Amino acid sequence: MTEIAALAGVSQTTVSLVLNDALGARLAAHTRQRVLDAAARLDYRLVKRGSRKLSATEATVIGFVVDEMSTDPWCAIALDGARDKAWEYGLTVRAAVTRGDAEMEQAVLGQMAGQPLLGLIFGAIQTRRITPPPTLFRLPTVLLNCHVSDRSLPSITPDEVLGGRTATERLILAGHRRIGLIEGEVWMEASRDRLKGYRQALAHHEIAFDRALVRPGNWEPSAGYAQTLELMRLAAPPSAIFCANDLMALGCYEALKELGLRVPADVAVIGYDDREIARFMRPPLTTILLPHHEMGTLAVETLVGRAKRPASRPPQTKVECPIVERASVGPPLGGKIS
Repeated sequence: MTEIAALAGVSQTTVSLVLNDALGARLAAHTRQRVLDAAARLDYRLVKRGSRKLSATEATVIGFVVDEMSTDPWCAIALDGARDKAWEYGLTVRAAVTRGDAEMEQAVLGQMAGQPLLGLIFGAIQTRRITPPPTLFRLPTVLLNCHVSDRSLPSITPDEVLGGRTATERLILAGHRRIGLIEGEVWMEASRDRLKGYRQALAHHEIAFDRALVRPGNWEPSAGYAQTLELMRLAAPPSAIFCANDLMALGCYEALKELGLRVPADVAVIGYDDREIARFMRPPLTTILLPHHEMGTLAVETLVGRAKRPASRPPQTKVECPIVERASVGPPLGGKIS
């Protein structure tokens, strides 16, 4: 559906509404037709919902509990993936948001545990290690975007190290050798892993790591703007910049524009997340997709699979973060290796 959205020039949510023929969705006829035409070009076939039902004796509800839903789109996207996949099995999803409140979390999990659930998806807005509440060991549980240190529960997380490496290698393969990185907040696991992937890509291509090219950020456009100015003040500025999220890439664009530099002719830029805004930046931003829709889908498949065939070792699944090619990456100025 991500590919259909890119081809049709709409959001993934719009694709879902059209292909599922959602009732009450107020979409223009030409928008619907663009989505259907894109789906046909890509030979996409939506699996008929409810086509693989479980037996009548099995529970038909999956719990979906997350700490936050509204501040960022990731948990909502994962919920969409879980809900769509669940319905293919004749299951429904019951969702709850705890806002990180321990008392509310305990109450929600207690209520969930008292119901005939097939299992529980327990998620976090930020990829991180958690100390699991005891209730999670009393229900079939899959952790979403979080994990436990002893691997005692199945987990599904994005492969952020590979994502950071993919972004950096895209710039290297375009011919760049001086590549700036604007990080997220360093205490966050995602930020540390993306830096690790950046360093791995440099090492693999025998490019020396230069600490001066790595700048601290905070995920906001203001950080992308300020740190891009700092990078371009270096005696040997980068010819490409990897922003650890799309919002900082937005600020990066503004700083480069202020300096009279063009993307990608003067400086190549790559982002991370594939937020909606990335396709509307000028030029449209090449970025790395956070695969939360696929993660939600896999969480349901894991629960259903373990219900039928309990595994002795809880699987720890890392999902690839693929590149979304647009128009913000090109060779160094003049086509020369920088």
